[in-house]
Amino acid sequence: MTTNPSLAVPAPGEDVPRGERRSYWGNVRERLRHDPVTLFFMAVIVAAVGTAVLAPWVAPHDPYATSMLARLRPIGTEGHILGTDELGRDMLSRLIWGARTSLLMGILPVVIAVAVGGLLGVIAGFMGGAVNMIVMRTMDVFYAFPSVLLAVAISGTLGGGMGSGLLALTLVFIPSLCRIAETAASQIRSLDFVDAARASGAPVHSIILTHVVGNVLPPVLIYASSLISVSILLAAGLSFLGLGVSPPTADWGQMLSSLRQGIYMQPLVCALPGLAILIVSLSFNLVSDGLRQAMDIKA
Repeated sequence: MTTNPSLAVPAPGEDVPRGERRSYWGNVRERLRHDPVTLFFMAVIVAAVGTAVLAPWVAPHDPYATSMLARLRPIGTEGHILGTDELGRDMLSRLIWGARTSLLMGILPVVIAVAVGGLLGVIAGFMGGAVNMIVMRTMDVFYAFPSVLLAVAISGTLGGGMGSGLLALTLVFIPSLCRIAETAASQIRSLDFVDAARASGAPVHSIILTHVVGNVLPPVLIYASSLISVSILLAAGLSFLGLGVSPPTADWGQMLSSLRQGIYMQPLVCALPGLAILIVSLSFNLVSDGLRQAMDIKA
């Protein structure tokens, strides 16, 4: 197998030409540049996010305008390229506006969980002792419940709605991200460069921010990228059950629920929100796999 010399790890004592030296993140970018599958699905994600952001200008119709005379029109109908839903609303416009809600419900809980869970994990892993025990045993309580059941229980207890769904998903993801960060921080705290920083008199917060966070970030980001697809699916499930986004707000999960009535009349139209969920979730999963391979330091 041919190895790219610019990515090869030099042997001990071997001098690497200055022009060929790359940082860790430079190597990650180089590996991603030679991964067409990951780049393609990154483009799909960028297109989905861009369409959601530009929804007011991209959507051809008002996503909330109803017409009882145009209910459940098939794909290809003049003026409604993807047909209409059970209330005569344009499906293409509903899908575009639904991307806003579904992507927000998929990405925001993971971002918040990375910040909270990652911070708790770094503190627990670096400090060890009683701090580690208190934080990790608290996280273990959440592991006693399956993630889907926990999300449904929290959202149902809080009364449903977008805010409840965001909080439920965030609480579901914090324990796993905390464990990933704690494991990485526990391994790093005993390494030589951390001992050298301690010996130099650097304060604890400076050591954590300068030496620990940067090394914990890659595994946390890899795992977090895979959680986005899970978050999209869980958010869609909550909306489908009536515990997430409330109608008439456009949301892929809520659209699936309301279109159940017309599945025998226009099955292709009714399947469109599920297809959107599948494509975006699959894209995040494959991008996560590509990031894992690109950020694997052993590679």
